[in-house]
Amino acid sequence: MFDNEESKLKKGDIIQIKVDKYAFEGKGIGKVDIEDSSENSDLDSFIVFVNGAYPGDTVSAKIKKLKKTYAEARVEEVITPSRQRVQPRCKFFETCGGCKQQDLNYAQQIAYKQEQVEDIFKHDGGFLDFEIENILPSENVFYYRNKMEFSFSDLQWLTVVDDKTVSNKGFFVGLHVPKNFEKILDIDECFLQSKLSSHILNFSREFFIKRNVSIYSTKTHSGYLRNLVIRQAQKMNGLMLNLVTYEENELLMKEYVSAITTKFPEITTIVNNISKKKASIAVGDYEIIYHGSGFFHDKIGDYKFRISANSFFQTNTIQAEKLYNTALEYVELKGDEIIYDLYSGAGTIAIYVSQFAKEVYGFESIESSIYDAKENLDINKIENVSFVQADLYKSFLPFTNVLPKPDVVILDPPRGGMHSKTVKDVLELSPKKIVYVSCNPSTQVRDIKLMVEGGYKLVKIRPVDMFPHTYHIENVALLRKIEHGPDLAADRLNGSIGFVGN
Repeated sequence: MFDNEESKLKKGDIIQIKVDKYAFEGKGIGKVDIEDSSENSDLDSFIVFVNGAYPGDTVSAKIKKLKKTYAEARVEEVITPSRQRVQPRCKFFETCGGCKQQDLNYAQQIAYKQEQVEDIFKHDGGFLDFEIENILPSENVFYYRNKMEFSFSDLQWLTVVDDKTVSNKGFFVGLHVPKNFEKILDIDECFLQSKLSSHILNFSREFFIKRNVSIYSTKTHSGYLRNLVIRQAQKMNGLMLNLVTYEENELLMKEYVSAITTKFPEITTIVNNISKKKASIAVGDYEIIYHGSGFFHDKIGDYKFRISANSFFQTNTIQAEKLYNTALEYVELKGDEIIYDLYSGAGTIAIYVSQFAKEVYGFESIESSIYDAKENLDINKIENVSFVQADLYKSFLPFTNVLPKPDVVILDPPRGGMHSKTVKDVLELSPKKIVYVSCNPSTQVRDIKLMVEGGYKLVKIRPVDMFPHTYHIENVALLRKIEHGPDLAADRLNGSIGFVGN
């Protein structure tokens, strides 16, 4: 490949390019022919990743980054659109970072997600001899989220709305645009949660504007309003408002609660989380309940779960059932198995599989999640599940000394995947099967490669689409212990198998 410094392509150039492939995170891939500066003066193909383009598009794109072997560009104009392009439903689509693929046919969205998971496992992981099942599409393409987190700000991202110039300073509540934590997109509708959610958002905005309520600033560390979090049951009746503020204001909260519950009687509980943190996270140091019980319930399958303001719960309730059914199908339980559920959260997976196992032990580091999990055991009258508080960034093996060894280990870690110590611990336990549920196939593959080095075989995988119009993909993988393979325990203990992390 030629040196870009000698080529005619420069940063800031506008090029016309036909896109023929699709890369992860919504980048189309195309090639441009550039004259080589060598004596032969042949045309050389140069790869360009085009943000906002799809296979079948011909676009005008601006070069943003230039490397030796490739360039990155952004769409300036779609000259000839792909047949798979559709009209986005939301007027904020171009600006909001929430739905990056709303202009792409949903059937094509899941086809690309299937391809991406396959590519990650085959090319990044080097796996060839395993089964790839078809992706499970989302039952609902819009209004599928049970939780939305809105932010208050006195700085607006847009200065032109509906062709009218508006001030970028004032009172705004909506969503942060990508890579900006100060300015927000002031929205009046969102198609990810329910229509009722948008109505509540707009009512809240007008309520606080009329009363000149201040907005918290990270620069001055003062102001009142921080976040409005709406959580809504999808299979039961329950709707929670969580207003996150910098300080208490009982008089204002009581007025707000009275007004909004009168307007929207569907609201079953309202809490006020008070956060003194500078960090922009919608979790308070403590909470005050102003209406209802401070929690509500929803169901996954036949099981009911308690959801409080800060507890984790799968964001797409209906699709979570498909995800858990896939994991349950992969486990192939007979009823006499001991199961360890790592990163168990509020116990949703542990409880979901409990009916088909002898005993289930959930391991979780967050104390509040353990509390929610135990509450969920009581609600569902389950007696064969126990929860252990253990830091999964350290060895959890000492907690297992008094427990029976597992036949199956189920894993559902955060996006960063598993810590190397946790991988080692799972291999040391040597379960017959491992079912790995992941929201990040890239880190999942990294961990699975280590498990395969440790004596396991990747049997099959199945992607599940939990988040239409986004790049996010859930994936379930089944690994089985190689019964008569080499004993690698000594190698693991001696460190001869390479592990990622500290």
